[in-house]
Amino acid sequence: MNESASAPERTMALGREKSALPAGAPPGEVWTVLYRHGHREREADSLADAAEAVQADRDLVAWVGMTDPDREQLLEAADRFALPRLAMEDAIVAHQRPKVETYGDVLFVVLRPARYDEDAETVDVGEIHVFGSRDFVITIRHTRQIDFTVIRERLEAEPQMLTHGPLAVLYGVLDQVVDAYAPAVAELQDDIDEVESEVFDGDRDASRRTYRLARQVIRLQRAVDPLAEVLDRLMAPLEHPERFRSHMPRPGQEHRAELRNYLRDVADHVAATREHVDGFRQLLENITEVHSALIGQSQNEAMKKVSSWGGILVVPTLISSVFGMNIAPEPGYHWVFSWPLVLAFMALSSLLLYLLFRRNGWL
Repeated sequence: MNESASAPERTMALGREKSALPAGAPPGEVWTVLYRHGHREREADSLADAAEAVQADRDLVAWVGMTDPDREQLLEAADRFALPRLAMEDAIVAHQRPKVETYGDVLFVVLRPARYDEDAETVDVGEIHVFGSRDFVITIRHTRQIDFTVIRERLEAEPQMLTHGPLAVLYGVLDQVVDAYAPAVAELQDDIDEVESEVFDGDRDASRRTYRLARQVIRLQRAVDPLAEVLDRLMAPLEHPERFRSHMPRPGQEHRAELRNYLRDVADHVAATREHVDGFRQLLENITEVHSALIGQSQNEAMKKVSSWGGILVVPTLISSVFGMNIAPEPGYHWVFSWPLVLAFMALSSLLLYLLFRRNGWL
């Protein structure tokens, strides 16, 4: 399922986050490790070697890590491990929203890691796919934001966790993806605080920056929000063991509780991240409203000043226009005190109006 019409599908069969690789580009990195009861046994020489090994020995579990794979590598993995065609099409075309799906004995999970580029003030969203079954797990990344080697070394240091097979690997990837949201949230928070200060400092360009940040918050929200549903679906079988399908090993009660606790911890981090992102959207909406109000207030203040000076000038203008009319002079027109009195009245009226407007805060 694609995100939206505004974000059309893009081919990632050649393995780049934002565009397909040019013709003749080198294939991506692929490594395969075999595990027995949570302990690393050996590295497989090829995908064919790994597939044959797990078929011949049911105690082995293969972990295939693929970084920026090309079409041929993905199709070979699909052929060797009998991956579902529809899920593989999603992996090739990519640009999927975070989701979890089951195809018979195969579990398919899509995750969207994100990082924040402070210089460009943009959220860069990657994509990770995980295929899991009883005896293999395939992790595919179309991004450099998450390092599978770090996840692998962490899990290998906890053999008890790796005894859960694909569930353990999926937890490790999920945990790494969700933890990577924290710095993005913190850096985005700093920029939102900055734009808030710019608004109250009267920076007229703040509205443009606010709009840009709002778009980045939406990008981050699209990556984070669906994870709540993903985790609910992954934890459901742990809450109700009868829902385990054949693609998931059936851990004992103690191990099931351990896995559930790990996933709940990830779910708590996702909930906290969602709260921050939702708060960002609301805060940016409030900043936009405040900025509009401040601009309107500034315009009103300018209009008040213009109107005040217009009122101050209209009285002497009116008086002087009477004396400037082409009519026969009336008695007293040439009186020696007539002009000084008129000028004094004009100045006094202007002064009184000025004091009145000043008192009312218009000047």
